Amino acid sequence: MPETPEPKRKSGLLRRSLLPIALTVIAATAVLLPQELSYEARVALFGFALATILWSTTRINSAYVALMAVMITIFGGGSSQEELFESLASDVIWLMIGAFILGGAMRSTGLAARLTGVVVNRAKTVRGVFFMVTTVLLPLSFFIPSTSGRAAVMMPVFRSLSDTIGDKKVTRALALLIPTVILVATISTLIGAGSHLIAIDLLDEISDRNISFAQWALWGVPFGVTAAYLSCLVVMGLFLDRERLGRPLVRRERRGDAEEPNGNKNLSRNEKFTLFILLSMVGLWLTEALHGIEIATVTVAGALILTLPLIGVMKWKEGLKSVSWNLILFVGAALALGNALIDSGAAEWIIDNLFDATGINQLESPFLILLVIGFLSLTSHIYMTSHAARAVALVPPFLYLAASLDLNPVAVLFISTVGMDYCQTFPVSSKALLMFQETDVETFQPADLLRLSAVLLIVHVVLIVVFYYGYWQWTGLSL
Repeated sequence: MPETPEPKRKSGLLRRSLLPIALTVIAATAVLLPQELSYEARVALFGFALATILWSTTRINSAYVALMAVMITIFGGGSSQEELFESLASDVIWLMIGAFILGGAMRSTGLAARLTGVVVNRAKTVRGVFFMVTTVLLPLSFFIPSTSGRAAVMMPVFRSLSDTIGDKKVTRALALLIPTVILVATISTLIGAGSHLIAIDLLDEISDRNISFAQWALWGVPFGVTAAYLSCLVVMGLFLDRERLGRPLVRRERRGDAEEPNGNKNLSRNEKFTLFILLSMVGLWLTEALHGIEIATVTVAGALILTLPLIGVMKWKEGLKSVSWNLILFVGAALALGNALIDSGAAEWIIDNLFDATGINQLESPFLILLVIGFLSLTSHIYMTSHAARAVALVPPFLYLAASLDLNPVAVLFISTVGMDYCQTFPVSSKALLMFQETDVETFQPADLLRLSAVLLIVHVVLIVVFYYGYWQWTGLSL
């Protein structure tokens, strides 16, 4: 007799469960082996390993997995209850809430569609859209000092482009392209990420050296631009065929629809107000050092003004509907997992073992030292999800390594920061990636990101070597 649908479904579920169960058993066994690890570190390491396994091998909701892993870590004694609550109160959480409301206002007023029009009206094919999006994204790191902020500003543009093109595979590729370019172009400027400022502060404290804004741009802009366009080519090559890339754009106009890029050419009152608030927020972000108001506070204030009764452009309840609360919970739980790794000493143990395994302390060849620094920093996001946490945990060991091997600390810091800015392997590796995965339209799966990262990781290793020998060492960045 033919097998009924119910047994088939159970059989399929069992087969899909075998790999995550096997990997979980291996992870649980592995954390028991190192004698030097404390009990808390073992639990924290298992919690993070379990989350990584489930994110990579199942389709269980990412936020659910993260919260479950945090609960296991807390009940197992690897982290405190307060760690989760403090993570949910992080400034990053409030920044994302405000940024989502800002994105909702841009979308509802039609301002996002106008920005989309800047891209669409100058591109004749899907391939042209991808290169235009990459070009538009590059200067954002000079004006919006947060990868989450840049992702939030681009989210409504992405949705409008997705609606305009109307192809699921193109939507997936765009959802991968935008956060990838945001991340690889972060190195372009000193204010591209908060971790850069942390790294500079540690450089000054440990080595009594500094890097100016102009010096950073001199070394970072060429690399960021090159990495961005290469990433664009890789995304198109991996996820789109020639027929789709060469497909001409069909501009769908609907009269009176504020969301269409080709509608009324004059800015409406709501569009002007939203644009004014957006530019004011960017101005305050750039001048944080002068007034002391943090980026998250500015963003929440902007969201409140945009939803102000009688004056704002949308109702408060509509603004809240723009927030991806699933993503908010995910980020909070992911931060708690990352903090548990650091506080328990598990992250330090991983770094020490990586240094010992690579033998970097005994290396004399500048080429091999460059490769090891590049590899360690490029893979650091796999076991340390927070960008800031990577800077705090990795910069001091790298600078002490520079002192012990008589290397240029500025070169070691900058090259390792290039690697730490790369975080494309898992959605949890970056909030920008999470924002484009957890949307109201189907975008990409973790397997798509792993496929992209497998290529981009090699591209970045080659780029670091080429830039060091072909540019950096001739402009004051020699090891």
